[in-house]
Amino acid sequence: MSATYVIGDMHGALKALQQLIERISPEKDDRFIFLGDYVDGWSESAQLISWLMELEKQYTCIFIKGNHDAWCEAWLAGEQPVQSWLQHGGTATAASYKHLSGKEKLHHLAFFNRMLNYYEDDHRRLFIHAGFASLHGPSHERFQAMHYWDRTLWELAMCMDKRLKKDSRCYPKRLLLYDEIYIGHTPTLNYDETMPMNAVNVFNIDTGAAFTGRISAMNIETKEVWQSDVVQMLYPDEKGRNN
Repeated sequence: MSATYVIGDMHGALKALQQLIERISPEKDDRFIFLGDYVDGWSESAQLISWLMELEKQYTCIFIKGNHDAWCEAWLAGEQPVQSWLQHGGTATAASYKHLSGKEKLHHLAFFNRMLNYYEDDHRRLFIHAGFASLHGPSHERFQAMHYWDRTLWELAMCMDKRLKKDSRCYPKRLLLYDEIYIGHTPTLNYDETMPMNAVNVFNIDTGAAFTGRISAMNIETKEVWQSDVVQMLYPDEKGRNN
């Protein structure tokens, strides 16, 4: 039986991603759902994107777009880099692209262009980088950037009283839309956790790879977790986003 693995934020840590996939040891019919933030942090952002483009030739892959990916996409499309991007890992990403040809950069831009803002499967599961604010779901979001930036969904899930029944009038409508929601964006390190976290029906798979954490993957059926080594150990001469 094929398996589906959801993978959290990577932030240019190609060595850690390769290590993680090797540890999973996927079968040919397995698939991967990536939750975004492929770039910005460690030194191999461009190389990581190239590697993912090769990976999807071997496996079924779904790529969700994160806020850092939206920044990089705009820059590749010719926009002036925004200062906030450069300050949060964009400088390292821009440096990683110096060795790519113009044609290769266009291929990368096309890859970013076709990333999804979110993905819904046939089992009432949602995969999104950050979250959504609309009570009717991400397809009704007024501002697309909410998919990349919203933290209120995760905060809401963490604050939920699990004794509150789903049929209660007070139960949050956003959490009733799906049986399971998978997100990244907010490192579990913020809560002194090194593993993916679960609050009500929301699973946070961002285990702080951009900082002092690891890249994590979860089998969405069994909830088994795989992790890379601490990313900084694989890039000992770099700081990632720990500046």
